[in-house]
Amino acid sequence: MPREERFARAERIMTIGFWMNAVLMVLKLAAGHYGRSDAVFADGVESACDFIAILSTMVALRIGRKPFDEKHPYGHGKAESIAAVIVSLVIFATGTGILVNAVHAIADRTFQTPDLVAVAAAVVTIGIKEWLYRFSVSTGRRLESPALLAVARDHRKDALTSVATLVGVTAAFFGAGFMDPLAAALTAFFIFHIGYETFMGAVHDLMDSQPAPELLREVTALAEGVAGVEHVHEIRGRRSGQFLIIDLKLDMDPEMTVKRSHDVATTVKRLIFERFPNVGDVMIHINPHDEEHEDLIRL
Repeated sequence: MPREERFARAERIMTIGFWMNAVLMVLKLAAGHYGRSDAVFADGVESACDFIAILSTMVALRIGRKPFDEKHPYGHGKAESIAAVIVSLVIFATGTGILVNAVHAIADRTFQTPDLVAVAAAVVTIGIKEWLYRFSVSTGRRLESPALLAVARDHRKDALTSVATLVGVTAAFFGAGFMDPLAAALTAFFIFHIGYETFMGAVHDLMDSQPAPELLREVTALAEGVAGVEHVHEIRGRRSGQFLIIDLKLDMDPEMTVKRSHDVATTVKRLIFERFPNVGDVMIHINPHDEEHEDLIRL
């Protein structure tokens, strides 16, 4: 898939989620306020916080789609991981606010009996948010976009939140008033878990951790299958937004000419690009096969 098409598809899905989230925010805030439901209103506040998260992610996609330049020779892809960290912090803050409000409502016994409109709002939210999650996560996985996957998890968080909200607000509607804020409190712990997963995934990428071992094994097998490559001496990888940067050390015949070794390395790189559309660059270093050599590194 062409580079620009990857980013355009991710941005399109993000925009759909942004505007649908706006509609849900207004719906839940109104239903929570007029339907006298703390859980549904808290759900609406959460959607308002999601505005910040999705907006920051859309900005990150705009930055991340810029090609490499003199100051950023590895591109701008890290902007997506930074956006994922921001999303996780918004998720944590939202969960904390919901938990604090719920505890106060239970302790002060300020809960009320919600109206049917609050129940309806929770049902609508579950359906729309679960659809948004599936819609976003399928493309996010295909593009391997940290930002889009973070937003997808945020949609799933909203769906889970609304399930707990539905249980609580329905029970409160039938007379168990304390269940409404209790549902909001339990929802906060779902939110914390999703925030943790989003944060750790983004930090993993920002710290240049290795990609999946299976992918590295596939790249190694592909490279060693090229005529002239005796062995893959070392392979490393790191993520830059939707793309991976691969570092390869190839063992070749020490008598091979520079031109021939360059041609072999170019073939390896071309095959990797063809096989792995999410690889943005391949850095290749050539070592003499069956000769002692020192790998210099200061890290």
